[in-house]
Amino acid sequence: MSSTAEVLITLRERGFVQQVSDEAGLAALLDKGPVTYYAGFDPTAPSLHLGHSLPLMAMAHLARAGHRPIAVLGGGTAMIGDPSGKTETRQMLTRENIEANRRAIEPQARRYLAAAGDRALVVDNGEWLLPLNYLDFLREVGRHFSVNRMLAMEGYRMRMETGLSFIEFNYQLLQAYDFLTLRRRYGCALQIGGDDQWGNILAGTDLIRRMDQGDAYALTFPLITTAAGVKMGKTVAGALWLSPEMTSPFDFYQYFVNVDDRDVVRFLKLFTFLPLDEIARYGALAGAEVRLAKQALAFQATAIVHGEEAARQAQEAAQAAFGGGASADLVPTHAVAAAALAAGIKVVDLLVECGLAASKSAARRLVEQGGVRIGDRKVTSVDEVLRGDDLGPEGVMLHAGKKHLRRIVVG
Repeated sequence: MSSTAEVLITLRERGFVQQVSDEAGLAALLDKGPVTYYAGFDPTAPSLHLGHSLPLMAMAHLARAGHRPIAVLGGGTAMIGDPSGKTETRQMLTRENIEANRRAIEPQARRYLAAAGDRALVVDNGEWLLPLNYLDFLREVGRHFSVNRMLAMEGYRMRMETGLSFIEFNYQLLQAYDFLTLRRRYGCALQIGGDDQWGNILAGTDLIRRMDQGDAYALTFPLITTAAGVKMGKTVAGALWLSPEMTSPFDFYQYFVNVDDRDVVRFLKLFTFLPLDEIARYGALAGAEVRLAKQALAFQATAIVHGEEAARQAQEAAQAAFGGGASADLVPTHAVAAAALAAGIKVVDLLVECGLAASKSAARRLVEQGGVRIGDRKVTSVDEVLRGDDLGPEGVMLHAGKKHLRRIVVG
């Protein structure tokens, strides 16, 4: 194992580092030995998405270097909702929804922390936040926060234009209290997260300094967009989820194998564990050979999230769908009732049902832009329907753009 401090260099070389509160101090701390660090994930959905994989990958690099990870699943903070980076108030979830989501995302988080073995912790901040006495909390913690300083932070300043609810205004206090609690319980000295969390994380380091006279550190990652300026993980069907039930391994693979040529090296550094010298060799490829780099990216990224077997199956399915060779049975399949086909099912409805479009309006736009095909036939009208006689013995391929498809069968 390399020096535990070298991981900071690795994270910077791979593009993870946006801001560090005290880089020299953090490097010195990492050099002394294993450091306990954490990142938080609010269970606001039944799956994490690709945006979460950036802090999870950073956690994995730190774990591989011998440091101790804590993944905080925010059963408490999800009751409020983080306003950072949001233009409107999050939908309020019930405790039952939050708990179900927390149980669903825990194995996803644990997969990335496997290198730490039994040292890895996954905790729920609801354990210490939900029992809090509000008045005691305000007296002990709230008095250390300046409203003027909070409103000057970018996350709150942006929301002031569209409206910031009082309940959301409390979020920073709770996140800072998380950091303080983790330091007291586990000796946690570092919080990592996306750059939209910079103000919240610094609030935690400041609270630790004020209440415990201790040192703590903040490290944030850049918010990733593609070379085309689109938010990373945004697809025609919505977010790219880490759950195979919400985004199939095939669709996950397809997303990466079709990224812009300009993004390949950057994404290889961020979303795979391939050594930098190997990534440099992929970066030297040009022309049609860039496809090899994209295939390596897609396979490695899919294997990390879904396992190597699922990655191999996704790769074979892509070859079946776009290059020939493997059985079409490997292509993701959507079954439609025979009665629905007999009556005729609108293609725009089918696009939504099988996960190729996020909404009917998005499906209509796909059709209007000429991006939908049934087999080799282009769909030219938003009113076009699919009937039983459109399907062969093995069904028919429904294409949404050049990258996404489903095999439609009678079920």
